[in-house]
Amino acid sequence: MAKKEETIMYTSVGIGGILMALGIVMYTKNMIIAGLNYLDFITLGLSVILLFPGIYDILYYRRIKKIEARLPDFLRDVAEAGRFGMTLAEAIIVASSGRYGALTDEIKRMAAKIQWGVPVNEALETFNKRVNTPLVNRMVAIIIKANQAGGNVADVLSMVAHAARETQLMEKERSIEMSTYAFVLATAFYVYLATIIILNTSFLPQMAKAGKAVSESLAHSAITNVPVRIAYENVPIIKFLFVLSSIISGVGDGVMMGILIDGRLKTGMFYGFALLISGYLILRLAGGM
Repeated sequence: MAKKEETIMYTSVGIGGILMALGIVMYTKNMIIAGLNYLDFITLGLSVILLFPGIYDILYYRRIKKIEARLPDFLRDVAEAGRFGMTLAEAIIVASSGRYGALTDEIKRMAAKIQWGVPVNEALETFNKRVNTPLVNRMVAIIIKANQAGGNVADVLSMVAHAARETQLMEKERSIEMSTYAFVLATAFYVYLATIIILNTSFLPQMAKAGKAVSESLAHSAITNVPVRIAYENVPIIKFLFVLSSIISGVGDGVMMGILIDGRLKTGMFYGFALLISGYLILRLAGGM
């Protein structure tokens, strides 16, 4: 899994880097390709770098959540079977007949290994390596230790299932609470975009016209050393800086949203892409560039 993730990351960075480098070359040569300017290519390259690793991480994390969501149900069923005097291995085989969503196939595979004569601890370790999620790692380690120590494994399994469910509820509550702050970030970003559009389409052009008119009138006037002057020639630079700030703000706010919602930087890459590309398209379509 790590190799696949690294491949996607390196490929995205490579393609995105090429697009951004092409954008820089277009800037130096004052080129336009297929109606796209240098800033379009730089934004597109940055979007590629953010999009594919972000999508992969979200899909992988979603799979983990689906697996971990049904783990307490499986542990509870194994514990119930154990209360009828079954060993851990027998309880796992009995419980494997149930339906546990994304976890079902792995449980059936583990039960088949036990039926073939594989020791239950070894089967659990193999199950842990295949599923390989943080919650499964913790729970399987506790079960193996409890089984090795002997005693009533059913009670341990019940406590582990309860602890797993409590952990999931806490994570869900945290995610809901943090989603409010993420929504505030997204709202602030789009309000900032609206401000940039107003400035770039209304205020700055009028300032440029006024500054140019003042400069032309002074050029035909005998008055010198006028203390007030509007540097209208800097307006295009100011408009560009506003657009650049929206790109930086979109990526930064998106990354922060991912950290707030899931506590993961890579999840924030997808949200960064979403704010970046939506903000850039809004500026494009609204004439704010």
